[in-house]
Amino acid sequence: MSTTTSGEWLEAWDPENEKTWDSKRAWKTLWITTFCLTLAFVAWFLPSAIIPKLNALGYTFTPAQLYWMAAMPGLAAGLFRMIWMVLPPILGTRKMVSLTTLLLVFSTLGWGVRVQEPTAPYWELMVLAFLAGIGGGAFSGFMPSTSYFFPKSKQGTALGLQAGLGNFGVSLVQLLTPFLIAMGGLAVFGGHQTMQIPGKPPVQVWFQNAAFVWIPLMIIGAAIAWTMLKSVPIKANIKQQFDIFGNKDTWLMTLLYIMTFGTFSGLAAQFGLLVANLYGSGNTKIVEGVGATANLLVDGYAVPDPVKFVFLGPLIGAGARVLFSPLTDRMGGAIWTLISGVGLVAAIVYTIPALTPDATSAATLDAGFTRFLWGMLAIFLFAGIGNASTFKQMPMIFERRQAGGVIGWTGAIAAFGPFFFGVGVTTLGPTAFYWIGVAWCVMCVVITWMRYARKGAPRPS
Repeated sequence: MSTTTSGEWLEAWDPENEKTWDSKRAWKTLWITTFCLTLAFVAWFLPSAIIPKLNALGYTFTPAQLYWMAAMPGLAAGLFRMIWMVLPPILGTRKMVSLTTLLLVFSTLGWGVRVQEPTAPYWELMVLAFLAGIGGGAFSGFMPSTSYFFPKSKQGTALGLQAGLGNFGVSLVQLLTPFLIAMGGLAVFGGHQTMQIPGKPPVQVWFQNAAFVWIPLMIIGAAIAWTMLKSVPIKANIKQQFDIFGNKDTWLMTLLYIMTFGTFSGLAAQFGLLVANLYGSGNTKIVEGVGATANLLVDGYAVPDPVKFVFLGPLIGAGARVLFSPLTDRMGGAIWTLISGVGLVAAIVYTIPALTPDATSAATLDAGFTRFLWGMLAIFLFAGIGNASTFKQMPMIFERRQAGGVIGWTGAIAAFGPFFFGVGVTTLGPTAFYWIGVAWCVMCVVITWMRYARKGAPRPS
């Protein structure tokens, strides 16, 4: 069993030695850091649950402004992950997890304050959206530090569980927000707001609940991490950690993880806005000329409420990451990355026709939305499978310290998904951007087959 020194750092920690590996400590570390990582994803995607409703609360932002605001946490997360990826060997698990979890409070508190009155300038909400990216940045520190505690044979399951359960924070905040904002009894701070959705009667809400309810949990998580976690003494300065960039597989695995997590995070951040702008009241091209019933795009077609659907995609993607992780330990990661890529190509191609709604009748709009929804859920499913499999591949391809660095680096680049998705949809339009996604996935399928999955591959994983 491992011993401790200075109250924090472990000695003689070798997870590959079954006789000395302390599995109890490893799993305790996993569950504590996973709890904190889930809260980090809550903070990261809290803006995605609030931004689609800002105009209904009295703000007057354009669709482009809202897309950019929803993209900002992704830009920030990618930048923050480049910092967090080098922290595990420097700070250790204990300090990094506890301090990061405490930092989540600031952006969460800011959103809770600023949704109460529609008076915040655009730049201030953009700053809050940027600070929410700290929650995304945490991933590139938490995951590598957890990998230090487990042998390679169990890292697919361990990292899949942590990442998958952490990813549930996305659907958790999006699912619970509609219920939290309707509970006036929770509103200890601040009064109610009036939410006005076109064509529907005004509704009293307490939108600050969507943010404030998470703050006590963040403080508790930080305290638990500080008092109960230890750190593995894997030491490397920043310069030493940069040796991963001389390895060809670092860059190839980055491309693959952009395909999987970049897709998951990008769609999770923009799903609600896509529903609203393609099939909801945000689609002004269809709404014009409707007449008396502003909540109908054409007679007989009920506008879908994004809140009812937005959590489903992240829920499926996170669930797939958890459920398929043990299979990657059993069968290897490369074969499942290959399946993920092929599935993503098929799902995206299936979805593309639904990105240009046919408004000639209620029936065609209903059929288009049904196709759009099922296509998007299929994309989330295959992205989740790939998220699990790529994190099995990396510990098999790289030695332990480098594997941690590569996990952090690939996570950092893929975290730009919400930003690039928002920019792509805004500047190119959904259809063109989705076709670029098809081309990217085809490229990744070829890379996976040639380098990792085929018989006699150079780096089977």
